[in-house]
Amino acid sequence: MSENYQSLAKKIVQYLGGQENITDAYHCQTRLRFKVKDEKRIDEGELEALDGVAKYINNAGVHQVVIGTHVKDVYEEVTKLVSLQSSGTSEPGEKKGPAAAVIDFVAGTFQPIIPALSGAGMVKAVLALLIVFDVITADSQTYYMLNLFADGVFFFLPMILAFTVAQKLRCNPILAASVAAMMMHPNWGALVTAGEPVHFFGVIPFTLANYTGSVIPILIVIFFQSYVEKFLNKVIPKSVELVFVPMLTFLIMGTLAFSLFGPIGSILGGYLATFFTFLSVHASWVPAVLIGGFLPIMVMFGLHNGIAPLGVMQMAELGYDSIFGPGALVSNIAQATAVAVVALRTKEKKTKQLAVSGAITAYMGITEPALYGINLPKKYPLVAAMIGGASGGLYAGLTNTHRFATGSSGLPAVLLYIGDDTMRYFWNIIIALVIAAVVSAVVTYVLSFKYETKVTIDVPDMKAVVLEDTLLINPVPGTVMPMNQVKDDAFASEALGKGFAVDEPIGEVIAPFDGKVAAVFPTKHAIGLVSDTGIELLIHVGLDTVELNGQYFDALVEAEQKVTKGQRLLTFDVQQIKAAGYVTQVPIIVTNTPQYTAVELVKEGLVAKEEEVLVVKV
Repeated sequence: MSENYQSLAKKIVQYLGGQENITDAYHCQTRLRFKVKDEKRIDEGELEALDGVAKYINNAGVHQVVIGTHVKDVYEEVTKLVSLQSSGTSEPGEKKGPAAAVIDFVAGTFQPIIPALSGAGMVKAVLALLIVFDVITADSQTYYMLNLFADGVFFFLPMILAFTVAQKLRCNPILAASVAAMMMHPNWGALVTAGEPVHFFGVIPFTLANYTGSVIPILIVIFFQSYVEKFLNKVIPKSVELVFVPMLTFLIMGTLAFSLFGPIGSILGGYLATFFTFLSVHASWVPAVLIGGFLPIMVMFGLHNGIAPLGVMQMAELGYDSIFGPGALVSNIAQATAVAVVALRTKEKKTKQLAVSGAITAYMGITEPALYGINLPKKYPLVAAMIGGASGGLYAGLTNTHRFATGSSGLPAVLLYIGDDTMRYFWNIIIALVIAAVVSAVVTYVLSFKYETKVTIDVPDMKAVVLEDTLLINPVPGTVMPMNQVKDDAFASEALGKGFAVDEPIGEVIAPFDGKVAAVFPTKHAIGLVSDTGIELLIHVGLDTVELNGQYFDALVEAEQKVTKGQRLLTFDVQQIKAAGYVTQVPIIVTNTPQYTAVELVKEGLVAKEEEVLVVKV
């Protein structure tokens, strides 16, 4: 499948300055991340304009290219084009501030286990549905085994986390998982259940704590194990390290895990559970409102990676998540709805296509294409989505809605809210989603009347410009008249576009707006302009004056030159042109008339230069 993205990968590498400019590349769930030698070689405009690229972001020297859910396929093609230092999904070491380092550590630890948690969560959702619809009973063997399928991940969560923590800290993940296995051994569980004090060598007390399904203890244990293991690898001779490093790691970390770090983590986990319980009872609305309203901002700065694991921790401690899940779900649905409204309201074809695809993926839980492709650039749908997300989050929080398993925050995730032998939380999250969708849709729709008066188009040899309502000043002083009075059927019929004409002109042409010279005809009798607001204008001096081959004309500008309103562009000798037998009427045509709803003359008769004479409406 990745072969379908060969062309996109090649262009991304090209606009990043070529393969020789890229020093490293890796990816997360939706973005390619690059490091380069020379940032000046990056063509940001071309990169962001690529079909398949939702957004380009430069964050602290890491160049992020937002792709979407198929980022892995694009990454596979990128790896064929560049020489990489890292392994793909793990970010190479770099200097970070304390807050950034903590977020990076937490994100790097929990992101790899998301697929397992999502899969287990959906199995639990299926199990809940089977119970609700009386397909199976809670005392059946089928229920017992399906519950086992789902609970395996959560039961052995410390071992899975130990592996990912070790990968992040660059120590041996197998040794880390083995230390976690000690802490989850059934014999240790039997000692905890018996409740009799345990003293190692009769001296060192081992605190009786159950580590099954826990999070904090294993994070602390493996963090310190990474230093112990690196020290042992440094001091033990290479010839015997294969035997003695694992042995000493087990002896040292086993002792420290049961006597010091495990108990500390268990205490901290208890405090965390108390905090979660306090929030659920006294301020249940706060997390859902904050996450529901500000998740898009958190995503932009990567802060969500440090907050999302709180939901996993809460679930490990209490069996449910009300910290992150509900707010994330209503936020994503609000964003999806906002971008869907943009798709209905926008007049620009490419934006409509991007909005439709962004809405679909956002409804499924991946919001980066919608966020970076539509909502952030346009701003107003982002504001609407934040208002809608906060509104839905408020309802979810006030009703203490929570999910019973983790998973992606898209529409399928509503099944995760079935649990505790009740459908109450399921119906609450549905109501919260309806509130989020309705509020964001209404706000987006209302704001669109102000902000969707513009249409983005592509002009040959120019970057995208924006169409908007514009008043043109008179570019040729003289007598302004309707186009149908021009003594040439091609112009008078408006077959070339709507506009007006100037009779008895004074011999100069000025720029009627700020913009760019699209073309100066070799015979200098006509000039094409494109305004900064998207108007394509042809100013044609005289009828059939092409036959003069430039005689009596003097062009003061050239193609591709920027011009400002009122700047002289062209001069011509009216008397000499008349004497040569040519009509000196000057048709002024909006050549992209079909892209506008109206092109209307607002003043006729003798009009001086720089007076407003034509309105073009989107």
